Amino acid sequence: MEFTTGGRLEVRITASDVGKRVSVRSLTGSGGRHATFTDTVGVLTSWEEGVLHITRRGGQSVPIDEAALVAGKVVPPAPARRRGLPSAGVRELVEVAARGWPAVETERLGGWTLRASTSGPEGTGTTGPGTTPEGTGTTPEGGAAHPDEEAAAPREGFTARANSVLPLGDPGMPLDEAVTAALRWYGARNLVPRVQVTTGGERTDELLAAELERRGWSGEKHALLRVAALAPLADREPDPRVRLSRTPDEQWLSLCPRSGQWPEAAWRVLTGGPSVWFATVPGEDGRRADAVGRCVVDGRWAGFAAVEVAPARRREGLGTAVMAELARQALAEGASAAYLQVESANDSARALYDRLGFADHHAYHYRRAPQESSHAG
Repeated sequence: MEFTTGGRLEVRITASDVGKRVSVRSLTGSGGRHATFTDTVGVLTSWEEGVLHITRRGGQSVPIDEAALVAGKVVPPAPARRRGLPSAGVRELVEVAARGWPAVETERLGGWTLRASTSGPEGTGTTGPGTTPEGTGTTPEGGAAHPDEEAAAPREGFTARANSVLPLGDPGMPLDEAVTAALRWYGARNLVPRVQVTTGGERTDELLAAELERRGWSGEKHALLRVAALAPLADREPDPRVRLSRTPDEQWLSLCPRSGQWPEAAWRVLTGGPSVWFATVPGEDGRRADAVGRCVVDGRWAGFAAVEVAPARRREGLGTAVMAELARQALAEGASAAYLQVESANDSARALYDRLGFADHHAYHYRRAPQESSHAG
């Protein structure tokens, strides 16, 4: 990492570079022989009162005392794309991923989409995907929780992806007002308020994440969106153990434990999307599957999700077989590129996807409202 001009280290960034991707070197330790240099690369999200905050690719915010700066410069917005990977912007992939995992209920707030998926035994009787229940009066600007739910702890819903704000532009009002509107909307549904934010790409949400952090919204559920060419995934002999279907059966659902608490919402999210396929390797007992997976085909994209293998059958290639058969079907429907989402800390899954040719495109995580704000409304 080169910081020098004529052999001298220089700090070539200022507070006016907030919002840009930077690379800095800082001195850590108490000084003297025990001091060390630390390099940090990410988006400069603030520089106030002598402290810089830099958001790394994975979404972690790093505070740095300006007195500890040794060198710094503005760098290109994102590293070069690896040859052979599909080309796409962050906005395209975020929108495709949202269509591939559609929430039961959505409502627009300017460029933000508010999403909820809690229908079922504990749900609120919401209507179909992409709609708002009529007659509830629970708009982003108003609405209240049921009296019996006001003291209850906010619920999670079926997956954070289907129960969070998706910010794809300006909400059409000052941020504080938008946050208040979102709190009211999720409070009316007794849901944990969350905002999904992207990091590590061009025009991602580092500044929004920093603003939410200042308001006490904590970061959680860090994940990566990864991409690959689709054809190599299917480049193997067909596997007769893998069965494809348009809907998940009981064996498939046996490896999706999250669906149990929200059966109706889970069904509607899982089966929603442009063209959805489910893969199952049936278990010998006829009740539980040995491996499952889901793929949604949307134009050139094939999105893989819920790839699970029973613990007793791991390291037998079943996960790869499931993905290969789903990829073969997606290719037949005209797709050419693949994407998936995986938790940043899931090293075993990331290693599998590395072997299959996937690479990181961008990161994302969720900002969760402070507990005292969760019942706003």
